Amino acid sequence: MVAQPAQVTRLLLAWNRGDAAAFDELLPIVYSELRRLARSYMARERRGHVLQPTALINEVYLRLVDVRQVQWQNRAQFVAVCARLMRRILVDAARSRRSTKRGGQAQQVPF
Repeated sequence: MVAQPAQVTRLLLAWNRGDAAAFDELLPIVYSELRRLARSYMARERRGHVLQPTALINEVYLRLVDVRQVQWQNRAQFVAVCARLMRRILVDAARSRRSTKRGGQAQQVPF
């Protein structure tokens, strides 16, 4: 589905005003663009990464549901925020993996 930027902006502004249905209407419209972006980020990750593009989009969705402090202005801003969230999710996953690898889950025992 190809959306006009004005349609996306209208839905973002409605979401700003507290219309939860606008967010539900928005996601199918921008999903293909978010999927393309997620595939691009995942292509740069190591082989065998646990997350798939769809899972990455789902994680972004979960973080966006509770966003209240962002005053959405247009489609470009929305996609940029989603891209930043995707990068943050991938960085958090890498840090978590590295922490576990380095004994981050080990229980500390005082001497």
